[in-house]
Amino acid sequence: MFAKKTVKDVDVRGKRVLVRVDFNVPLAEGAVADDTRIRAALPTIRYLIDHHARVVLMSHLGRPSGAPDPQYSLKPVRRSLQRLIGRNVAFSPEIVGEEAEEAVSRMIDGEILMLENVRFDPGEKSNDPEFAKRLAALGDIYVNDAFGAAHRAHASTAGVAAYLPAYAGMLLAREIETLTGMLSDPDRPFVAILGGSKVSDKFGVIDKLIDCCDVLLIGGGMAFTFLVAKGLEVGDSIVETDWVEPAKKMLEKARDKGADLILPTDFVIASEMTEDAETRVVGRQEIPKRMMGLDIGPSTVELYKGEIASAKTIFWNGPMGVFEMTPFETGTKEVAVAVGRNNRAVSLVGGGDSVAALKKFNLEERVTFVSTGGGASMKLLEGAALPGVDALLDK
Repeated sequence: MFAKKTVKDVDVRGKRVLVRVDFNVPLAEGAVADDTRIRAALPTIRYLIDHHARVVLMSHLGRPSGAPDPQYSLKPVRRSLQRLIGRNVAFSPEIVGEEAEEAVSRMIDGEILMLENVRFDPGEKSNDPEFAKRLAALGDIYVNDAFGAAHRAHASTAGVAAYLPAYAGMLLAREIETLTGMLSDPDRPFVAILGGSKVSDKFGVIDKLIDCCDVLLIGGGMAFTFLVAKGLEVGDSIVETDWVEPAKKMLEKARDKGADLILPTDFVIASEMTEDAETRVVGRQEIPKRMMGLDIGPSTVELYKGEIASAKTIFWNGPMGVFEMTPFETGTKEVAVAVGRNNRAVSLVGGGDSVAALKKFNLEERVTFVSTGGGASMKLLEGAALPGVDALLDK
C-alpha cells in the first residue's frame, strides 16, 4: 500500500498545480528521439486537465552547468508533448521570476504551461530554499510524478514541498507500489537477473534481493568480481578489486539464506571491445591473459533461459554484456526474449540499460512493467530513502 497522498486525494479544480515530471529524454537533431518518459506522464497530466486544473510542468533535461544552454532546452519536449496530448502547451523560457509568474497568471482551467529546464538555475541541484520558494510561488499544489528523479534532493523534487501541499502523481505511485510489492509478496519462484559492469553500483540491491528471491542470475562485468571472489582467474576482464571481499560475503549470505546465486559458466571473450573484434567462447576457468569476457556464453544463456522460464516473478536490471556492440549482444538479447516469452510471470524491468535493450530488440510490449527510473528504482529496492517521496504528504 502506497503510504502517501496522491493527486486523486485533493480537489484541483481551478488550482495552479505545479507538477514535477521526468522529461529527461534523449534528443537527436533537435527532436525527441524516445518519448517513453513523456508518455508515462500523460495519465497524471490528463487527469489534471480533465479536472480543470491549471497545469504548470517542470523538469530537468541533461546536465547543464547551472546556466541556460540551448542544447538542453525543453522546447523540443514541449513540441512532443503537444503532439501526444493533442492540445497546446504554452512555454515559459524563464523558470522563475516575473515572466514565469505572468505566464502562469494568464492560464485558465485545463491549460498546460511548461517551464524551461530547471537545471538552468544553480539553485535546483543545490536545493536552494530561495529557488524552491520562487518555484512554489507558481502553484497552489505540488505534484511529484518524476519517479526517475525521486532519489535526488533537489529544489523541484523535494525543496518545493516545504512551501506547498505535496502529492504523488499516478506514475510515481504506481512505480513505488509495483516495486515494493514485488519485494514484499512475490509469486514464486522469484527469479532476479542483475547485470551491468559494477558490483559497487548494485551491492545494496544484491543484498536485498538475496533476502527475498529464490534465484539470482548474475551477468555483465560484475560477474568477474564474484568469480575472483571464488578464486578464479579472469584475464583482463573488469574486476573491482575493492569489492572482492564484499562479494565473498554475498556468496556466503546467499548460501545461508538458501538463495541460488548463479554465475556464468562460460563467456564470449575478445582482446578488444570493438564491432569487428575476433571472439571465441571459453569456460569461466579458461579466460587467458590479455583477453576479457564481454558477454555471457551459450551454455550460460541456456542455463539462464531455463531459470527464467520457470519463474512466476521476474526482476531484471542490467545487461549481460556489451549489448551495444553486435559481437556481444546475444546474451542480453536471449535473456530479454526469455523474459518476454514467460507470459505466466509478472516481469519487471528496472530502468537504465535494460530498458535500452528492450527497445533495441523490440520487446517493450512483452514485459509487465518497465520502470522509468533506473537509479531511483535501485535506491528503492535497496531500502534507501527517496527524498522526493519522503517530502510528500502522508495518508
